[in-house]
Amino acid sequence: MPTVRESTEPAKSRILIISHKEKQCGVHQFGLNISNTLGKSKKYSFIYEECSSAEEYFRIVKKVGPSAIIYNYYPTTLPWLTRDIIRKVHVPHIDIIHEVTQEVADTADDSFFDYHIAADPTLLLKNPLVYKTGRLIQKYENRFAVPEIPTIGSFGFGTLGKGFEKLVSTVQNEFDEAVIRLNIPFATFGDADGNSARAIAGRCGELIVKPGIQLTLSHKFMTQDQVFDFLGANTINAFFYEENNGRGISSAVDHALAVHRPVVITKSAMFRHMHSASPSICVEDSSLKKIIQNGIGPLVRYNREWSEENLIWDYERIIESVLSKKLKSRAVTFRQRLKRLFNKDEPITSSESWSPTLEYGTVEQQIGKDERFQPVSIPDIICFNRILDDAARQQYKPVIEVLHELLPEMILHKIPEANIQQAFVLDTVHKFAGQYESPEILCIGSYDDTAAAALKKYGHRMDEIDPVLNYDLNMFMHKPSTVKGSYHIIFSTSVIEHVKDDELFIKQIGELLAPGGTAILTCDYNDQYKASDIIPQEDFRMYTRKDFTDRLLPLINDCSLVDEPQWDCPEPDFVYAGYRYTFATFVFRKNIA
Repeated sequence: MPTVRESTEPAKSRILIISHKEKQCGVHQFGLNISNTLGKSKKYSFIYEECSSAEEYFRIVKKVGPSAIIYNYYPTTLPWLTRDIIRKVHVPHIDIIHEVTQEVADTADDSFFDYHIAADPTLLLKNPLVYKTGRLIQKYENRFAVPEIPTIGSFGFGTLGKGFEKLVSTVQNEFDEAVIRLNIPFATFGDADGNSARAIAGRCGELIVKPGIQLTLSHKFMTQDQVFDFLGANTINAFFYEENNGRGISSAVDHALAVHRPVVITKSAMFRHMHSASPSICVEDSSLKKIIQNGIGPLVRYNREWSEENLIWDYERIIESVLSKKLKSRAVTFRQRLKRLFNKDEPITSSESWSPTLEYGTVEQQIGKDERFQPVSIPDIICFNRILDDAARQQYKPVIEVLHELLPEMILHKIPEANIQQAFVLDTVHKFAGQYESPEILCIGSYDDTAAAALKKYGHRMDEIDPVLNYDLNMFMHKPSTVKGSYHIIFSTSVIEHVKDDELFIKQIGELLAPGGTAILTCDYNDQYKASDIIPQEDFRMYTRKDFTDRLLPLINDCSLVDEPQWDCPEPDFVYAGYRYTFATFVFRKNIA
């Protein structure tokens, strides 16, 4: 008789996802799509349930036995859910904030839910109770041929501010022959009787005056696959929302990105996460014909970044972080949490408050080339591994002046003598980037870095990581979409001295560099420094020549300095908080096999 072999794998923790039952609702569809994707997790068992009362909720909780509960929450869709109800279930409670803004995220507390998840890649992560994820672009194979007649599609519930009428007018202004396809279903919350959807349809029909413009319109509530097929059959999909300040990000474009067709949007706040597309996909900047001509090139990075694999990774690390924390006393206020987070006596590490955050993964917040300013380059630089002292400040003075011109508000709160670091990085990255037609650039520690901001003003595209925007370098290394050996340039301005494990930091930079690629770093430096010396509380250490040559470079034995270093500095000339030191650069290249 064969023996039954028991599985040696530990049971996965169960994570319950609660949503409402009304299906003709964008919040419902968002939660369902997220849950279907999370069902593919190999680390946790995500269980999706819909309920409409406290009694049903408690039955589900008893049946599932969750380690944590995520709520696809909106007040009007889960009106029965109260703080008193969830407090009877002693697990972490996490809500998905749908109408999230920076202010909402910054002021969110634990008076109702313990933690919050926001799918807004543009958020700055200032609140330790708020986690951030990317968007979700589901997998879809588009088998439709591109229409011979330009076909412009759009869909969405018949609520105010969707701009369907503007879309019709724009198409008529640009085309003499075109097909406009609109799907405007009735919304359970906000337009249950369909009066608004029908009124919008009527106004759109009245706008058609050209005989070559054909309008097809439906009010059918489509399944997810039907939405994809509807969008996939169009030449371009358009979303002309009004400004809508104070609103969260719209999910409509998520569906459009999945079908691999060009997309045009307005500069509505609800599309803020895609305003940086280059070339621009905003109708205020470009015509429909031009955006069609540009194809899906401006969208590729979004599809790569907001993949199903990355979203699963996002949620897995959020849950891991939440489950690793003990639920703290309700008496601990949000203000006290913030005070602790920013207490410089307690350095933030990747395993603490910053670890679960996600921006936009590789943020890539491209500002777009500013034609008003031309790059200033310092000629005849003979050494890139050097001391950044007063002599360097004089040498790079033109670049420092450009930083003031480009970023007048941003540079106001910087220490003037420290701006030499950003000037060096700006000039050096620009020089090395010129060796490539389209370099892959990574900035480590990009938040509030004037060098990174100026490079974007010059039109350089880059991936950005920073705990305030998304995550630290170590977490980035474990992200599914991170490709080792892919970056031509990696730069980091005055970051490494704030990293506890600088040896791992350097190793990981080496792993990310492409053969022939260059890493450009600056740091706090004092060649007389000893481990027992007192230094600024923000730093873990000062650097010395011995650190560079004997400790860090051997860790990346497939890399070498770009030139002979000049790190001699017997008299440091920078003073901060009573400490005297200087700045040094560490520039190395990945060897070509």
